[in-house]
Amino acid sequence: MPAAPDFPPAPDRVAVRRALISVSDKTGLVEAARALADMGVELVSTGGTKAAIAAAGLAVKDVADLTGFPEMMDGRVKTLHPVVHGGLLGVRDAPEHRKAMDAHGIGAIDLVYVNLYPFEATVAKGGDFAACVENIDIGGPAMIRSAAKNHGYVAVCTEPADLEEVLAALKADGATALDLRKRLAARAYARTAAYDAAISTWFAGQLGEQAPQRRTISGELVQTMRYGENPHQKAAFYRTSEARVGVANARQFQGKELSYNNINDTDAAFELVAEFEPHAGPVCAIIKHANPCGVASGATMVEAYQRALACDPTSAFGGIVALNRTLDAATATEILKLFTEVVIAPDADEDAVALFRKKKNVRLLTTGGLPDPLAPGETFKSVAGGFLVQSRDDSRLTAADLKVVTRRAPMPEEVRDMLFAFTVAKHVKSNAIVYAREGQTLGIGAGQMNRKDSARIAALRAADFGLDLKGSACASEAFFPFPDGLIQAAEAGCTAVIQPGGSIGDDKVIEAADAHGVAMVFTGLRVFRH
Repeated sequence: MPAAPDFPPAPDRVAVRRALISVSDKTGLVEAARALADMGVELVSTGGTKAAIAAAGLAVKDVADLTGFPEMMDGRVKTLHPVVHGGLLGVRDAPEHRKAMDAHGIGAIDLVYVNLYPFEATVAKGGDFAACVENIDIGGPAMIRSAAKNHGYVAVCTEPADLEEVLAALKADGATALDLRKRLAARAYARTAAYDAAISTWFAGQLGEQAPQRRTISGELVQTMRYGENPHQKAAFYRTSEARVGVANARQFQGKELSYNNINDTDAAFELVAEFEPHAGPVCAIIKHANPCGVASGATMVEAYQRALACDPTSAFGGIVALNRTLDAATATEILKLFTEVVIAPDADEDAVALFRKKKNVRLLTTGGLPDPLAPGETFKSVAGGFLVQSRDDSRLTAADLKVVTRRAPMPEEVRDMLFAFTVAKHVKSNAIVYAREGQTLGIGAGQMNRKDSARIAALRAADFGLDLKGSACASEAFFPFPDGLIQAAEAGCTAVIQPGGSIGDDKVIEAADAHGVAMVFTGLRVFRH
């Protein structure tokens, strides 16, 4: 490990006399370059960036004029040179550094503005392997890291907003402050870390590595929150580079900022309605504390909402409503009759938006589409000293996947009800029991320590709201370890049960189902969710 040299303290104020600019995204480039030129800053640039600055009639020096080497190898080599990195890394007040800079004709660079090749965007657009590799920036991250390391003298910008801060400081007193340069350096290292994380994650995916030796998660700050799950906890919301439709990329029309719990629940609700294929028609899910309290389909969106609400109107108060179709005025009118925290849908028509504008405390989000429930992806969970990673549960059942294990086979309508109930159960915190009939949940039991209690609570909820379980289907997201849970469901009125199977007690559970005239199928698929 290198020993820390005895450098003089970094100055508080550093005047900017030379700026090196090399950007992939040229938004606002000319305006920024002109502002710097007007302040007497010498501009140095490369390739397309230099051409754009010169085309605006501004004086700009080519990096090749500093290094004595032309750009080569299709632009792969242009800034990787001691004259560039010496100008960035040189500690101007250190005699040995100053001596080396003078001896080799290395001029100081006081400002670096670099944004990187669009690797993440190339991957998101489905670029092939060669295109993605070619969009891995080398010189850019090297310059950013050099400038950030020498933040005692160099201001480094990786985003237009960074450069705006620097320009404001220069206009105010002609120099950058050490505190500003430190903050810019921290952002710069975060940017290169996120960039490298995106590359390593993509490479691991290309190689089919499910568990690479090292794993980095990166995100871009969307929102600093007032608090987390509870008022004494701090929280922030970050967006990853994953191009997945959902709450992270939704448009919010109105209302207060989303809270930590709002975002968590809204994501759960929207992921649930996305499970239902287009032929299922309009589907509504109402979520409270990350668990569904009602899910239903309908001939119209308003009918789907009304049927979902009927499952548990008490719990729906202050909940999250997710729709899989455009929010229309009729549905908006119904939703607004009960206090709701958030409504999320692929789209909303003008009349619906106008109705919501009259209720400033209700947040309306639109996403432009539905997430693909079969798309690959990963989920993360922190633990003390580490984190768990697993692939998303992208499972989907069809009637062909079901194995009848009882003497009585289910009727076609029972199969439809079982598949509906099992789809919902996949999004209920375990142990989960869901009763459903004709595309409507009738009772949901969640979060219990045993399956019998979940079955009993779900039946009690149905009774509380006048919903008859006779002829319903019952879904359990994991196997029944004992007959008691199934018997509880049968006595509540269900006539068909869907469960994964696989318990050592399967034979007794099947025997109990036959004794109660219940048709039961095994899925061979567990969708347990903690």
